[in-house]
Amino acid sequence: MSSQSELKELSSPTFWDNRYTTSNTDQDGDENPETTIESFEWFRDFSKLRPFLEKWLPGPGGEEKILHLGCGNSTLTADLHTLGYTHQLSVDFSHVVIQAMKLKYAALGGDTEWRVMDVRALEMGDASVDVAVDKGTLDAFLYGSLWDRGGGEGECWEVARVLKPGGRWLYITYRQPHFMKPLLVRDDKWEVEVEVLEDPDGGGGFEYFGFIMKRHQNR
Repeated sequence: MSSQSELKELSSPTFWDNRYTTSNTDQDGDENPETTIESFEWFRDFSKLRPFLEKWLPGPGGEEKILHLGCGNSTLTADLHTLGYTHQLSVDFSHVVIQAMKLKYAALGGDTEWRVMDVRALEMGDASVDVAVDKGTLDAFLYGSLWDRGGGEGECWEVARVLKPGGRWLYITYRQPHFMKPLLVRDDKWEVEVEVLEDPDGGGGFEYFGFIMKRHQNR
């Protein structure tokens, strides 16, 4: 079990910059930092999350803008691009991983962007995105007791601000709904639904949940 101080480190960009950088020693004994761009998926990969995402995302090929909150080095942006979602903004507060992802996916066409940004202070206009997707980022801001909201409040309010009326926030987590609902429920902003994410391969395993926050049309 990680200590509270170790968990709190997850909310720091410095921690993630270090995680995404490896140091190799050359023949002269000097360390050469290299960026790690090999993908890593928190809370299941695209193949297992696809039924949930296809259920709640708008149909592919439209103009709707998808915001990836704390994209890391996940393949999710590229996976959705292959389905026809070409208007995507992927943000992370680690400049190391954003630079790496820009290079790795430079060939992606359409309106696909990678930007350094803290999800707790989004540099975006109000009501500017149709869908926000979070696969484990909010969890990195939660530390302390299971009831402690830690730094999660900032992300929630920012997502509520940038979502268009009728937009959706899709949040995937391992945390039980009774722990997360006190943080996520905002009756003046959105409706909240939650689904148990079944493992399409069967065999049990760790249980995950998909939260759907549907922004009110007129509030």
